[in-house]
Amino acid sequence: MSREQLDYIAASAHDYFSVQNRAREQALPLCRAIIQNSGNAIRAIHRQDPDTARRLLDANRSLNDQLLAAVAGSDEMRQGGFIHDAQKEYAEACITFALIQGVALPEANGIGVSLPAYLNGLGETVGELRRFILDSLRRGDASRCETLLETMDDIYGVLMGMDYPDMVTHGLRRNSDAARGLIERTRGDLTNALRQDALEQRLAEFEKRIC
Repeated sequence: MSREQLDYIAASAHDYFSVQNRAREQALPLCRAIIQNSGNAIRAIHRQDPDTARRLLDANRSLNDQLLAAVAGSDEMRQGGFIHDAQKEYAEACITFALIQGVALPEANGIGVSLPAYLNGLGETVGELRRFILDSLRRGDASRCETLLETMDDIYGVLMGMDYPDMVTHGLRRNSDAARGLIERTRGDLTNALRQDALEQRLAEFEKRIC
């Protein structure tokens, strides 16, 4: 092997790694911002502040567009775990907003995320729906709880239908297993709360009759 060949190999490697590193350095702060906005949007949703949540999700749409542009020339970075994690959090926030606000569910292409990120975000939404149901019960409002529990069941059904290796789905099976546990606990909590409400109503009616 000649020195010229080695120099060519080294120059090609430098070019390759420079592209990867540049994409990584541009992508990381965008991923951090997307994750932060997503968490704040979910908190705003639970505080019943949809305007703030919508503003943060709109900001994420722009950040995600910038992210996709930053890694457009790097196949490795596009498949990186930190990209998946950021898009998963973004998808979770968008789906949570849609389900709790009762608007159309966004699709993966519509918000610009990969299908594995979208489905993992969908799975994480089960935990947010559980939180919303428990908060509603504490407020004494069970009006949407059974419908949302059915939605949690439907999500689990979708996740369980994705019988593919973890390498393809980015660990969706673990997400599915966690969702199943959350659903069963929520079903128990909701059943107990509804029974308690029914008992209190019967007691109140009985007291009225004997007064």
